[in-house]
Amino acid sequence: GREENLGAHLGRPGFTFLRGDILDPEALGRAVEGVEAVIHEAAQISVPLSFERPELTREVNVMGTRLLLEACAREGVRRFVYASSCAVYGNPGRLPVDEETPPSPLSPYALSKLEAEGECLRFFRERGLETVCLRYFNVYGPRQGGGEYAGVIVRFLERLGRDLPPIIHGDGRQTRDFVYVRDVARANLLALTSPKAPGRVVNVGTGRETSILELCRLLLRLTGKKVEPVHAEPRMGDVRRSVADVRRAREVLGFEARVTLEEGLRELLFSLGWRV
Repeated sequence: GREENLGAHLGRPGFTFLRGDILDPEALGRAVEGVEAVIHEAAQISVPLSFERPELTREVNVMGTRLLLEACAREGVRRFVYASSCAVYGNPGRLPVDEETPPSPLSPYALSKLEAEGECLRFFRERGLETVCLRYFNVYGPRQGGGEYAGVIVRFLERLGRDLPPIIHGDGRQTRDFVYVRDVARANLLALTSPKAPGRVVNVGTGRETSILELCRLLLRLTGKKVEPVHAEPRMGDVRRSVADVRRAREVLGFEARVTLEEGLRELLFSLGWRV
């Protein structure tokens, strides 16, 4: 996230912005003092960067989570919702992938998310903190970050905006479960209140599988761009196929994604100033 995204909320009653570091125990203690529930979204989220800087990735994602859990337990926070990732599954042998599938992380990023889940479950067992781990699938939507380590949708749009062909790593038949950010926000709110959620790991996805080629064709149709994608070498750590089994999300959270991929992409494009 970026600080400028909070502009509309600064100064609102009940909203306080604290600038701090996830690795600073004192700042974390101040942030959670008097708080009933925490949603933990802070992370180093780039798979490519995790190969370049695995120590940083583990420090932020594992140690940062542990320090925040410790602050929450110390300050009497009741519930803690952790933003984990479907990356922990790696390349599962069966799809859609459910929460009982043995994890097989393919990158330092994925491993760090799995380790942080373990910390959450340990604090649930040992300290009585009501932790909930949400395994996000591929989240997209307005205000999504760009740049070198951006997700595939934003990378495609950055190139289309300059009339350049999208770059597909590999053959494009790799698949993802793209879930809109508004649906993910709703899943987090449900995780804060569901009596069945503490101590559980829950997939947050749509249950619909989309190939990167299909995504590219859809974006070309919505933007009206007349370019053909180019293919590059596969990226290290990329998962081949990914789609969520969403039954536990329905049972535990009462959650089901509502926004289709085309609807979500239209909203994203509109937010970026595209006419669609």
